[in-house]
Amino acid sequence: MSFSDLLVLTATDVTKLLSSFAAPALLAQSARLFYALAHASTEDPIQQPHRTTLPLPAHKTLVMPARVPGVGASLKLVSVPTGQGDTRGLPASTLVLDEETGAVRAVLNARALTAVRTAAGTVLATTILHKPETSKFKRIVAFGAGAQIKAHVDLLCAVYKNIEHVTIVARSKSSRTEDLAAYLRSSTSRSVNIVLSSDESTLHAALGTASIIVTATPSTTPLFPSSAVPSGAHLILVGSWRPDMHEIDTDLVNRAGRIVLDSREACATEAGELIKAGVDFSRTVELGELVQEVEGDKVISNEDLAKEVLQSGEVTLVKSVGVGGQDVAIAKAVADLAEKMGGIGTVVHGYDAA
Repeated sequence: MSFSDLLVLTATDVTKLLSSFAAPALLAQSARLFYALAHASTEDPIQQPHRTTLPLPAHKTLVMPARVPGVGASLKLVSVPTGQGDTRGLPASTLVLDEETGAVRAVLNARALTAVRTAAGTVLATTILHKPETSKFKRIVAFGAGAQIKAHVDLLCAVYKNIEHVTIVARSKSSRTEDLAAYLRSSTSRSVNIVLSSDESTLHAALGTASIIVTATPSTTPLFPSSAVPSGAHLILVGSWRPDMHEIDTDLVNRAGRIVLDSREACATEAGELIKAGVDFSRTVELGELVQEVEGDKVISNEDLAKEVLQSGEVTLVKSVGVGGQDVAIAKAVADLAEKMGGIGTVVHGYDAA
């Protein structure tokens, strides 16, 4: 590609490229990014302006620019449906910028990118708190049927070999939910069942034996009561991104002790369940603070801090609202791989020719 060319990667292209990244590589990439966020230079800081919202008739489009020194710069657009009946997911695209020219170098479909980068961060935090080699995790209960659940369950099952069963919780049985369950049975080789959120007794029974609970919904009311969650459970919350959104109740937040966040600053203004619970954010732990060093694909963690988190509550909780630096890192890595491999995507020659 010349400097005036533009690379376009469709959802199919991106999915194919992402399959080339093994779980350890994804976690290590995420560890480097979050370590950099927690130890950012004041001379050349990471730039993550707060997201801008553009209201459309049927969507709210979020605009998220970011720059990570030494990695690159990107701009992501995500459209969140405002209607409850829209089951097509979240349309999303990421523009990768050339730092020297300021031109757009690549346009990537970001549906899978966003989910994978989020999962890489939350699963990284999970592995630091609960070592895969000693963990006894057996069962996952996941709320939602979109790309986030797909990416989280895939990565969790790749890392935690002892996981035996996955329960997908949905509002209704649909082709989308059935397709997700079928995909996960094939990709993870685990048993997968679907439970309706309205079936309270079956849902509570599943929660009562859950090792890991993942929530990826825009719910404004708690999805289940704290009383249904056993001590020792690990929670991953990635659905809420506004103060009025609450995936879990205040009692469950309080049972967690010190909470692990992707960004203390972002969660303090966007994580609805934490804001409502009156969480003391000075006592929370940023993911980057749990990373001590990264050597190749090996992540060396801050064991003392991880132990503090584990001992601070009856459950562990990781909350992510997403940070722009994650988009930069994953989009740049995928675009670089596409150029290296060749033959993937469409190159628009002379797109920015004078």
